[in-house]
Amino acid sequence: MPSLMMCTSAVLLTFGMVGGIVMGIQHDFQLGPAHAHLNLVGGVLLFLFGLYYKVVPKAAAMTLAKIQGWLHIAGSIVFPLGIALEATGHHSLGFVVVIGSMVILAAMVLFLSIVARTANA
Repeated sequence: MPSLMMCTSAVLLTFGMVGGIVMGIQHDFQLGPAHAHLNLVGGVLLFLFGLYYKVVPKAAAMTLAKIQGWLHIAGSIVFPLGIALEATGHHSLGFVVVIGSMVILAAMVLFLSIVARTANA
C-alpha cells in the first residue's frame, strides 16, 4: 500500500501541476480550487500517508490501512472533480463534491485511528 500511495500521489501531483501550468498560460484560473485540492489532497497528503506506512510497517500491515488508502485515493479524485464541476457551473452535480469530501474525511478518520494505534510502534 505505501508504494501504491506514493506512486498515485506522484501521478495526481503531476496532473495538478500540468493543470496549474495550463491555467497560467491561458490566464483562466476558474479551476484554481480544484487544482489546489488535487495537489494537496491527492499529492501531498497521499504521499505523507505512504511515507508513514513505510516508516511504520505495523501500520501498513493493518487491514484498516488498505481501506484507508483506497478510500483516500478514490476521494483524491472525486473531491477535486466535484470542485471542478461546481466551479464550472454544474451545480446539479454538487453532490459529487459532497461525496468526495465525505470519502476524504472517512479516510482521514481511519488514518487518525491507525496513527493512534501505532504511533509508539
